[in-house]
Parts: sequence; structure tokens; C-alpha cells
Amino acid sequence: MAKLNTPVGPRDHIIGKPSAPITLVEYGDYECSHCGHAYPLIKKLLKQFNNELLFVFRNFPLQESHPDAMAAAEVAEAAGLQNKFWEMHDLLYEHQDELDENNFGYFAETLDLKMDKFQNDRNSSAVTSKIESDFESGIRSGVNGTPTFFINDKRLDNYDATYESLADAVMQAE
Repeated sequence: MAKLNTPVGPRDHIIGKPSAPITLVEYGDYECSHCGHAYPLIKKLLKQFNNELLFVFRNFPLQESHPDAMAAAEVAEAAGLQNKFWEMHDLLYEHQDELDENNFGYFAETLDLKMDKFQNDRNSSAVTSKIESDFESGIRSGVNGTPTFFINDKRLDNYDATYESLADAVMQAE
């Protein structure tokens, strides 16, 4: 069983209490249809397990398969520099079939981002470094596709794209 090589830390985007007994880490790609399918399942998990679950999202853009994945990750990270990572994350998954340059700007405007800062941040070394760091941590942890989940540092190998498989794995981690 593969283990999470890079522990959850201050550079990670998290939802939930840092002291929660269960941590779910997703390596995801905004253009991946399987990640898009998992998105509402994770939302449901967060509701069901509330204070028991900490969720972490890490970028793993598969650029060869998904030509807009890297740009989408840049957009999410740039929004994060204006404290709107999760809002942008949600917009990208909720409009997954509309990922392109025109819509990225529209999404940023929808979130009332400062557009000059957003555009500068998208192309910044800080954003590139964060995405590369996430991707490299995934490689070191044995990630080779998306979504890949880790629960309490152990890779979830039996995820079958159902809510039940995620919920069961979380319950077994309690």
C-alpha cells in the first residue's frame, strides 16, 4: 500500500478542522472527468463527517490528456492568493466542460477578484512553484492518475467511483 510522502502542511488548501481525526487528501485535475465525478461525493462526505474530516486538495494536472488542466490549476492557485481558492475550485468543477481562457476570466470576475493581481499571480513563480510542488509530492507518493485519494496517509486503492467506497474508507479510518 502506497503512503503519502509529503505530509499535510501550511501550503496545502484545506477544508475542515486541522485537528480532525481523519484526513482525506485528493490529487486532482480540474479537467479530469473522474475528478469531476468525485467532486460532489467529497462535498457529501464533508457534510456527513463534518468535524471528523479534514479535506486537502493538491494539484495533479495531467497536461498530456487534459490541455486546460494546468491553466485551471493556475487559476485556482491565483484565486487562492486572494483567499478564494475553494470558491474557484468549486466553480472549475461545476463548469468543468467550460474550461477555457474566456471563462477563466469570467470566473475570476464572478468571484470579485482583483483582475490585475489575478492575471499577474496566474503567471507568477509562486503559483507555478505551488502546482509543481503538489505534482512532485504526488509522484513521490506513487500517484499516476486522478483522482488519487489518501486517507490518513494511506492510498485508497479500492475507490470505485462511488460514494459508498469513499464513505466506507473514511469510516474504517475512524
